[in-house]
Amino acid sequence: MAETKTTPKTRKTPAKKAVASKKAAPKKTAAKKTAPKKAPAKATTAKTRAKRPAAASKAAAKDLRSVAVETSRNALRAGLGVYGMAYDQVLEQLEMLQSQVDDAQGKLNERRKQAENLYKSLIKRGSAVEKDALKALADLELDSLADRSKLEAQMKKAKSRFDDLKGKFGKVA
Repeated sequence: MAETKTTPKTRKTPAKKAVASKKAAPKKTAAKKTAPKKAPAKATTAKTRAKRPAAASKAAAKDLRSVAVETSRNALRAGLGVYGMAYDQVLEQLEMLQSQVDDAQGKLNERRKQAENLYKSLIKRGSAVEKDALKALADLELDSLADRSKLEAQMKKAKSRFDDLKGKFGKVA
């Protein structure tokens, strides 16, 4: 394990920090000039280490291992959390896009129905106009077209019928 240092006023620290405190400690000792107190402190740490049972060091090693395992698991869980959040965001966006597609499809179906209804009404109106036009054409006497005066009378009659049809068509539309 790491080397530790104990002073009467300080607590035990790992070796890395002890090096820093060793550098700081000579400055303090030079100022205080209490070199005899350091020797008994080292003796107590040596005694403490000698008294510490091996089971305690194994328990400390197990604690460090469990802390390391838990830390690594937490890091893995954090990564999974990032993946989960990204997945949730993608699902939300897909749901939003699907709702937009559904709305557009509904509007398209509605417009198709409107177009179909309009087409049916146009067919109905076209058949009515066709009947009227055939009726007007039947009223024309094609045999008497040889005579000029009869032809002009027929033309006036046809024009008036077409004007009537035009008036009917204008009223309906």
